[in-house]
Amino acid sequence: MSAWTRGAAAAGALALVLTLAGCDGGTGTGAKGGKGPGAGATATGSGPGAEDERTTYRLGEESPEAESDMQASSGARYTVTPTRVRTGTKADMDASGLKKDEKDGPQVPVYVWAELTHKSGKPMKVGDMDDDLVVRTDKGARTRALLVLFGEAKWPDCPAVDTEKQLGPGQSEKICTAFLIPEGQKAAAVELTRGFYKKPLEWPVTG
Repeated sequence: MSAWTRGAAAAGALALVLTLAGCDGGTGTGAKGGKGPGAGATATGSGPGAEDERTTYRLGEESPEAESDMQASSGARYTVTPTRVRTGTKADMDASGLKKDEKDGPQVPVYVWAELTHKSGKPMKVGDMDDDLVVRTDKGARTRALLVLFGEAKWPDCPAVDTEKQLGPGQSEKICTAFLIPEGQKAAAVELTRGFYKKPLEWPVTG
């Protein structure tokens, strides 16, 4: 996904990390590539009155059904339910095994726990279901999940996810995804982007 970093670092190895910050609804690219208009997953609710549809949810509330436009799972329908969000610490970053990119400045992780549920249609990869998640900070910065190359990162209480695992109708998967935000900022909301032309869904972070 733009990818959730998932996994334990190889012994003694440093991972090279690229993050995608400053993205907004439908923009930016991820570990699996960005999505232009009409590409990737598209949420339901278009046509007359769509601008009045509900877009704000509480953590633990399920999203409307989205439809996959991925070739292998075209037409499959699924939902995303962010359940918990926690902003990590500099100590988490130092212990992660990630090689820091100095031009990005000091950063800390944000952990997002979510449940992905396949509703109908062809089997769909876990990694395609959470590809549109974005974290918005209290300073208005937006970032997609980590892209980790040449290694994996280790995060406390945020285990690796099998992004290639396929879910069929009625199956769910609970996952944790890591994002990087500027140090000193906090997660304000989880967003689910829906292409260029629709307002993202959001789950505000309280407390």
